[in-house]
Amino acid sequence: MLKIKRKKVKPMRLKDVTIIDDARLKKAITAAALGNAMEWFDFGVYGYVATVLGKVFFPDASPGIQIIAALGTFSVPFIIRPLGGMFFGVLGDKYGRQKILAITIILMTLSTFCIGLIPSYATIGVWAPILLLLAKMVQGFSVGGEYTGASIFVAEYSPDRKRGFMGSWLDFGSLVGFVCGAGIVVLLSTMLGQESFNEWGWRIPFFLALPLGLVGLYLRNALEETPAFQKHVESLEEGSKQGLSEGPSVPFKEVARKHWRNLISCIGIVITTNVAYYMLLTYVPSYLTHDLHYSEDRGVLIIVVIMLAMLFVQPMMGLLSDKFGRRPFIIIGSIAMVLLSVPSFMLITHHSIAALFFGLLIQAIILNCLIGVMASTLPALFPTEVRYSALASTYNISILVAGITPTLTAWLVEATGNLYMPAYYLMIVGIIGVVTGISMRETANKPLYGGTPAASSIEEAKELLQEHHDNIEQRIEDIDEQIESLQSKRRNLVDQHPDING
Repeated sequence: MLKIKRKKVKPMRLKDVTIIDDARLKKAITAAALGNAMEWFDFGVYGYVATVLGKVFFPDASPGIQIIAALGTFSVPFIIRPLGGMFFGVLGDKYGRQKILAITIILMTLSTFCIGLIPSYATIGVWAPILLLLAKMVQGFSVGGEYTGASIFVAEYSPDRKRGFMGSWLDFGSLVGFVCGAGIVVLLSTMLGQESFNEWGWRIPFFLALPLGLVGLYLRNALEETPAFQKHVESLEEGSKQGLSEGPSVPFKEVARKHWRNLISCIGIVITTNVAYYMLLTYVPSYLTHDLHYSEDRGVLIIVVIMLAMLFVQPMMGLLSDKFGRRPFIIIGSIAMVLLSVPSFMLITHHSIAALFFGLLIQAIILNCLIGVMASTLPALFPTEVRYSALASTYNISILVAGITPTLTAWLVEATGNLYMPAYYLMIVGIIGVVTGISMRETANKPLYGGTPAASSIEEAKELLQEHHDNIEQRIEDIDEQIESLQSKRRNLVDQHPDING
């Protein structure tokens, strides 16, 4: 009979706990956040100049169709994102996170820069919107590996007890990029005047992406690979190392079979968070201008103020999630989305600056609850060897739903004439978030899936090791109690049978 050789389990020692160098952690977060800022700088600029882009690239259409076309061009690249996610995800698990993140920021920078170079429809005709679409598609392909890679990078660099706080800085970078993009649009349109801005000034923000991207590239090239990935490679046997060089050994079908619950949780979190994200930060600026007839500057300025407030709240959400867990924030944020979306849009449509401010503030707080924990939650759902490929694929397939939010919402408002359609849209998505939050497993203050604990100091490492051993002892006691209970049940059954003795 063939004997199955069992893998020997070794007790965890202090040396097995990863101690994260604080200086390296800060560099990693800065580099990752700057890449995210680059991504959302473009989203911010594009969202706030959508009205102008509609006139430049679709001049023959009606104003309503111009908005839908411009936002449609924004949404189409989301179809490409899953391809980018699968491509960069596989490479990220094969060659490491650092190298792939350097490539994604190059592609993002160049594609954003090129948008500013595209001639208008009046100059080259139909080639203008075609070139705009191509630039956005390249951007979508690169972004497919950007956010997931950056969140994994930060998560694998972070101590277990600080992962929520550290991860929150990733979306802090997103907000900074968005604020900078929107702020530059307001500043330029004010300085140049609306006519000059519509004619050529709108190109300047896209040109500014180049120096921002170069700084991000420099920072990412200066970083080392994440401790978790290094440990993963070191733990492989020689044969496995060869397999790593040939590509991931675990097909996505196998990942889906083993981790289907976590995949569903990932889908729910991504859809809920990013629909709220794109609704507030990409669609609402055009909504204020086109549907509520606010001046472009006023609408943008109010949202910029709201987002500045979000910047201060964002790290606090991450910090609190390390204390109370990630699930409460997802549940509370989603419930608030269901209950408060209509009241917030009642305030937004009230045609009062004060009411508009508080309506947008409600949406911003809801968004803070969700994005404050997303970057720390998602990477913890998958093991190291498939983390990048599984997360990137799932994230970018899920974000297709979020990506069409601006276009679909604009069409719904245009088709129905109902200004509350964005609120109804958010309510439906909020239900998805509530179900996800209730059903998902908690990831706060735990090692990454399949990984060893990570600490910020030797003292903390000793505490984590003690907690690990205490947890084992508790589980053994629980098993012993179960055995005793089962033995009692067995004796009771034996006593009821005349032919069984003991």
